[in-house]
Amino acid sequence: MAKKPLSRKFLIFVGVLSVGLGTAGIFLPLLPTTPFLLLAAACFSRSSDKLYQWLIGHKWFGRYIKNYREHKAIPMPSKIVILMLLWGTLGFTTIWIISALAVRVLLLIIGVGVTMHVLSLKTLTREMVSWKRNTNSIKKEINQGATVHNYQERTSKRRAG
Repeated sequence: MAKKPLSRKFLIFVGVLSVGLGTAGIFLPLLPTTPFLLLAAACFSRSSDKLYQWLIGHKWFGRYIKNYREHKAIPMPSKIVILMLLWGTLGFTTIWIISALAVRVLLLIIGVGVTMHVLSLKTLTREMVSWKRNTNSIKKEINQGATVHNYQERTSKRRAG
């Protein structure tokens, strides 16, 4: 957590702004959703545990952020929706809204760049998610087993001593 009240308030402001921009990025393909949500998570983790827990536990954003942070991957349906919205919006804009050739070319370059980025990300699979769950449950069992083992050692030493 940020120690100074001013920096804490600044981080909360940046986090809330980032959530807003990330939300807008869902509908506006020129605004990237993921970087804004990750920035919000980073800001909240340093300034407000309550806001961080809200974001991580959010119905839409929480799982998305966790999967991206843990696996650097997004599900295939998300990739499809992202690319459909991107090219649908860019197509509509370049055909019906923008008449300047330079702006059309710029939008095309941005669209190609975003497409390359989305396609370069790993695709989140069920195995990735279940492996993480299995790993966590195994760690929990090991910790519980270590606790039981330590207890058994202590009691056997008492009996022997």
